[in-house]
Amino acid sequence: MDGGKTVTNTTQLDAWTGEFGKAYLQRNNASDEADLGPRTAAWTNVARSLPQAPQSILEVGANIGRNLVSWSRLCDAELHAVEPFVEAFDLLPATVGPRLSSAHNCTGFELPFADNSIDLVFTSGVLIHIAPADLPRIMSEVVRVSKKYVLCNEYFAKQPEEINYRGHSGLLFKRDFGRYYQEQWPGLKPVNTGFFWLGNSPFDDTTWWLFEKV
Repeated sequence: MDGGKTVTNTTQLDAWTGEFGKAYLQRNNASDEADLGPRTAAWTNVARSLPQAPQSILEVGANIGRNLVSWSRLCDAELHAVEPFVEAFDLLPATVGPRLSSAHNCTGFELPFADNSIDLVFTSGVLIHIAPADLPRIMSEVVRVSKKYVLCNEYFAKQPEEINYRGHSGLLFKRDFGRYYQEQWPGLKPVNTGFFWLGNSPFDDTTWWLFEKV
């Protein structure tokens, strides 16, 4: 696994790769069946929307890899991960297991993959923590690397807004990420969208958007 360090710093990255990120990891480190069962059930609804099963999947901002574990149960794709916080990155191999084909300790701003090289590239609860001015950089990388599908699962708001997050400003932003993808990259064809309700999934009332790259 690639242990290369991040090369792009932002206020948000400084927080998520420091003590703030460590506190998040301590609150969200469960990888038992109580978490993975509902998580897999949630992603199943997304997997059913895919026109074709992906042969490779990349999660940008994978944390310890619980979403990738779920996808490993849903298809036979090669699994790849990018995670900037080294303490979470170090837990990825043990969490995902031998299905993890590659993992990179770097940011989503400079993905270490070739153009059109991964069938499905996705984020989950990551774009909400990117400052609006930096969104084009990370989203363009997701689109660049994707060969077939782009997926994001994030908080939704009709208009962009910043939310105070655990007493901090500048760390959480909501918007219509699906519309933003379409506006910036009109070559993305909408496939489906849906809602993950906290009442029956580990996701905190998030909206997902799936696009096909054409």
